[in-house]
Amino acid sequence: MATAPTMTGDFHADLKALLPRLKGYALSLARDRDRADDLVQETVAKALAGRKSFRPGTNFGAWLFRIQRNEFISGLRRARPTVCLDDIVSNTLSHAPYQESGLIMREFLVAFHRLARTQREALLLAVLEGYSYVQIAEHCSVSVGTVKSRISRARATLAHMIVDEAEDRGLTASIRRSRASGEEETTALGAVS
Repeated sequence: MATAPTMTGDFHADLKALLPRLKGYALSLARDRDRADDLVQETVAKALAGRKSFRPGTNFGAWLFRIQRNEFISGLRRARPTVCLDDIVSNTLSHAPYQESGLIMREFLVAFHRLARTQREALLLAVLEGYSYVQIAEHCSVSVGTVKSRISRARATLAHMIVDEAEDRGLTASIRRSRASGEEETTALGAVS
C-alpha cells in the first residue's frame, strides 16, 4: 500500500510528489487515459496560476484534489450538448398555437351548415372535388350562370356570417390578421377558376 507523500513546504516539490495520486484520481473521474492526462495537466496549470491563493499550513493535497474535481465538473459542463435556438431542428420542435384556428374552423362549420343546400352542394363540388363550373352545372342540372351565382353567394354569405359571428364575440383582431396574411376565405372556401 502506498503511503502519502510528506509535504516539504516547497510548492513545486510537493506538486511533483502528488502527481501520481492526481493521475489516479483523474483516471477514476474521467475513465479514459487521455482525458485523465488532460485533466491532470489542467489541474497543474490551475494550481500554478492560483499558487498565491494557497495558504501554507493547510492541506496541500486536498487543495489540489479540489481543483481537479472542480475542473472535471467544469469540463462536463462545457461538453454538455446544447441546442442552438436558431437551428432548423428547434423550429420543427415547436409549432404555432392551434387554438385560434380550431375556433375559426368551428365558426366556419356552423356558418357552412346555415347555407342553403344548393349553395353548399355547389361550393363543395367546386372547392373540395375540384369540379369545373360546367361539371357542376351538369351534375346539378342547372345552367353555368346559376352555378357561378350559387358559389359566389355561398362565399359572400359565409364571409358575412363568420365576420358577424366574430364581431359578436370580439374576435375582429384575429380576422384582420388572417385577412392580412391571405388566409381569409381562400383557406376555408378555396378559389375556383
